[in-house]
Amino acid sequence: MSHDQEHTRIDPASGDRRVSIAIWANGILTVAQVVGGILSGSLALIADALHNFSDMAALVVAFAARKISGRPADERMTFGSGRVEVVAALINYTTLILIGFYLIYEGGMRIINPPEVQGWTVVVLGGIALMVDALTAFLTYSMQKGSVNIRALFLHNLSDAFASIAVVVSGALIILYDMWWMDPAITIGIALYILYLAFTEIDGPIRTLMLGSPPDIDNEAVIDTMANVAGVVDVHHVHLWQMEEHEAAIDCHVVLTADAWSRIEGIKSRIKRQLKERFDIGHSSLEFEHEHSQHENANLYGHGRPGEGDEALLSRF
Repeated sequence: MSHDQEHTRIDPASGDRRVSIAIWANGILTVAQVVGGILSGSLALIADALHNFSDMAALVVAFAARKISGRPADERMTFGSGRVEVVAALINYTTLILIGFYLIYEGGMRIINPPEVQGWTVVVLGGIALMVDALTAFLTYSMQKGSVNIRALFLHNLSDAFASIAVVVSGALIILYDMWWMDPAITIGIALYILYLAFTEIDGPIRTLMLGSPPDIDNEAVIDTMANVAGVVDVHHVHLWQMEEHEAAIDCHVVLTADAWSRIEGIKSRIKRQLKERFDIGHSSLEFEHEHSQHENANLYGHGRPGEGDEALLSRF
């Protein structure tokens, strides 16, 4: 599969304004929900507040990440700082997981020792939270299509919106039918939903930070494309990874025939062009070997221990 997906581009100034508005909205809402949850005795309301607080923290991290990611490469960060957004996404998902487990524990304790809950406070603050969650999701929707970091934020807020609906429903049931157990039950439901979102999305940032190969690129197709270029005998020691969220890279050893050795620059240009056109791999580092002095017992991926033939090769230089 080619790596030619189009990504939404948002004007940086416009994106920063959206994130700033979302930070303030979630910060004010968090304070209101915590106070309301304490006064009303509603754990579901406090659970929603904690989730909103995690959103605010995530938005702050995202805001900083957007600023840092634009810094150019230097002697300390030779690849630049683009991966900071992936780190921010990992932090956000990890925070969601911790909050989810905590809420399950607290919800269980509330079922064992149920407190009195003031339903009207829950309904009013839950409704306000729903409006803020909808606003934040709207502000980040178009931005999340081109950023794993902003996508993590968008999913935070989307889950918050569902959680707020559940909080309003629980408050209404408490008012109408005195169903006190709905508050901890809704809390546990919110927590399970949070955990589901986090665990299904966290794989992407982990894969990128662990230098895993891009999931939307067919490794075998990449290798076959290089191997089928006229004059190429073999390809090995392949490293294919995600430099940043939307930038894949490859470095490998390419073995050439004796006849093709004099055309090395033309072959290199042809390989690079095909990598870019077919797979959108713009960063490729190619090391060329002559077929009569190539590494022996070379691994296709990574760098294995050199064999006897490699040692003999090194002794010739």
